[in-house]
Amino acid sequence: MSTAGTDLAGTNTAGTNTTTAAEGYRPRHTLPLRVEAVRQLLRRRTLIAFSVVAGLPVVVWAAFTIGGTPGGRNNTVSFMDVATASGLNFSLAVLFVASGFLLTIPVALFFGDTVASEASWSSLRYLLAAPVPRARLLVSKLLVSLAFSAAAVLALPAVALAVGTAAYGWKDLELTTAGSLPPGTAVQRLAVIALYVFVSQLAVAGFAFWLSTVTDAPLGAVGGAVGIVIICNILDAITALGSLRDFLPTHWQYAWADVLQPGHVEWAGMLKGTSVSVSFAIVFFALAFRGFQRKDIVS
Repeated sequence: MSTAGTDLAGTNTAGTNTTTAAEGYRPRHTLPLRVEAVRQLLRRRTLIAFSVVAGLPVVVWAAFTIGGTPGGRNNTVSFMDVATASGLNFSLAVLFVASGFLLTIPVALFFGDTVASEASWSSLRYLLAAPVPRARLLVSKLLVSLAFSAAAVLALPAVALAVGTAAYGWKDLELTTAGSLPPGTAVQRLAVIALYVFVSQLAVAGFAFWLSTVTDAPLGAVGGAVGIVIICNILDAITALGSLRDFLPTHWQYAWADVLQPGHVEWAGMLKGTSVSVSFAIVFFALAFRGFQRKDIVS
């Protein structure tokens, strides 16, 4: 049988409010964001995640160098078929191949590992007794995870643009349908696409963060988030579900393709995708905070 300790904030590790508080204690000054950011940045999984993101464009460039210039198949042209047309095309192609699944992994890792790892190391209870209020602890970890996830997602097209420009030059963005976009306009569209890709990952982030607060196994939280993405992709491929697929966060993951038009930009798909992803994220973030406030921390 375990017992729950009491922190100086007036909340014990079982979530029960008490009346004691140390003189001069300021809950908002506990676990500063810079401290949590440094703690997470120095972790090996963070370095590996950013190394994979930064290394992917180099791997894709090497594949094109070895395999030669891509070409259309069956009279169709994809993003990969025009990847070597310019640095902008290369960046877009890399983002295309990574946005479906690869970028899910660092997002799930940053959010799913953040709380569960503290529990698995038996350090979560000592953080709360330090004292760090539960809400403050979750807010710090949530904001740092958001920052690291955004950095990972946005770094991919930036690194790919640098690699692609060095290899294929700074030229117009060749579209897969017809026409092209000048570099200035193409960069703006690419920035919008990268931002949307990050927003579309918020549903995964919310689910992983919630799992991280209910389990002491980091791999379980990360694997659960990745697994739900796989299930959603499978369900999205079942056309018999009809309009029910519109409520799957993965259904809108390629809605950013509507931005790549030489004329009027269509925003409807991206707005729907954003609303679905943000809605899922809000629900799971709320569940995480609600459940963690009442959780008996024994590790």
